[in-house]
Amino acid sequence: MNAFSSLSADHLRLQALVGAWRGEEEVAATQWTDAGTATAEVVAQPEFGGLFVVQRYRQRRDGTVSFGAHNVFGFDQQNGLATMHQFDSMGFVPASPATGQWDGSRLTLERSSPRGAARVAYVFEGADTYRMQLQFKPAGNDVWQDMVSGVYRRVSPSEMKEG
Repeated sequence: MNAFSSLSADHLRLQALVGAWRGEEEVAATQWTDAGTATAEVVAQPEFGGLFVVQRYRQRRDGTVSFGAHNVFGFDQQNGLATMHQFDSMGFVPASPATGQWDGSRLTLERSSPRGAARVAYVFEGADTYRMQLQFKPAGNDVWQDMVSGVYRRVSPSEMKEG
């Protein structure tokens, strides 16, 4: 019996994130950074028999790591929601995970904090390509602002950079 055979269908959907990925990104001007382009490397692996997917994300601008994150994806069966806990190089500690649902091949997650709300969408275009869009809505504002969007393609783990 394989470790994934006892997982719910919702846990199995998260396995779409697993693998090594490289992306080209468009970064919007925000209070945290200037507009421009970036590259990203993403490595994600299943943990605890596939109950969670742990993802390491590194964004590079001008050859230097400009942002990093560790994301832990899971599925809250009691509430029927996908979850993502994010810990990143900005240093904000999340009070709660981002939560959301699948709509076809699109996973959208949202999280609120005293600073505002963040929304991230992953759209899978087959087994080897996905798009990601991250938006932010400052506290007291009703308008979502683009932050980062990109297209990520599966690569061999040996193609990933260190550092």
